[in-house]
Amino acid sequence: MVEHDHTFSDSERRDRLRLYRSENVGPATFFQLLKRFGTAARALEALPDMARRGGIRRGIAICSVANAEREMERLQRLEAHVVFDGETAFPAALSPLETAPVLTLRGNANLLHRPTVAMVGARNASALGRRMARNLALDLGQNGFTVVSGMARGIDAAAHEAALPTGTVAVLAGGVDVVYPEENRSLYERLCLGGCVISEMPPGMQPQASHFPRRNRLIAGLSQGVVVVEAAPKSGSLITARFALDQGREIFAVPGSPFDPRCQGTNALIKQGAILTESAVDVLDVLAPPGARRISTPSPIVIESNEPADDDLAKARKIIVPTMGAAPVTVDEIIRQCQLSPAVVSMVLVELELAGRLERHRDNQISLLP
Repeated sequence: MVEHDHTFSDSERRDRLRLYRSENVGPATFFQLLKRFGTAARALEALPDMARRGGIRRGIAICSVANAEREMERLQRLEAHVVFDGETAFPAALSPLETAPVLTLRGNANLLHRPTVAMVGARNASALGRRMARNLALDLGQNGFTVVSGMARGIDAAAHEAALPTGTVAVLAGGVDVVYPEENRSLYERLCLGGCVISEMPPGMQPQASHFPRRNRLIAGLSQGVVVVEAAPKSGSLITARFALDQGREIFAVPGSPFDPRCQGTNALIKQGAILTESAVDVLDVLAPPGARRISTPSPIVIESNEPADDDLAKARKIIVPTMGAAPVTVDEIIRQCQLSPAVVSMVLVELELAGRLERHRDNQISLLP
């Protein structure tokens, strides 16, 4: 079940998909382009010139109308749908974060509009860890929470299984129709029928290493809090926890034996201030009761009324690029050093990103690629 009350026209929805599927257009660039140009069609027209001004030495690859329509038709055959930030079906929790302008959904999208809590942990989880995940997911689900996880083996799978009767959402690193790992195919099929599966990747896309941090960021953004059950140091679960901290979410961690490497990450989180979690009560005590929660509606994209003039941008490029290098620096620091307006700096950075010369890091940091 998916809402069909779309905010945008069919042509604008198609053009937004084209824009997001075009070369070098990530979430930050997507929103900056819409803020400047107002519509996806105008942004698409501007892409070649902006990429050229950013320093690209060839034409930028723009997603064609035919490719966008094929993607939408393929999703329709899967009984899946594409939704855009600002539409009714788009998860309200993600909209203020501007993390994923476009999502594909399969299953019951209404689960994304309930109070949500994420559960993540080790793939090689212990029997006790899987039992803890099942107990937490079952109790949280019975208290009105949708349980969000990443459909990995171990803790993720245990949480999904326990929460299926009450509602669970799986965030995939590949396309919404790609099952990974294959051993979870039965779980995937049940999620499509009784839960919800989402992705920001095109259908058919196989998961790649670079996709998993993006998936983890989505898991954190969808949730009011993240519960970590068994996580080794430097694991993907701790990456999810860091994203959650960046996004202002609560972090919960289940303690474990200091002799078990799978618990070193969770024990470290507790030392750093995460909420020690022994049962669902520890989560419910922090997160407001589901009936008292209020989910804000997505904020409309604000169109910049004073867009930078071409002359200002030309001068700014000569100032900004020399201040950047391989070492990450915050956008605020560039604004301070160059004494330029945020709008001008943002547009130059968008041009550099479209040209494939800019890399974005955590904490609003960027660096210049060689």
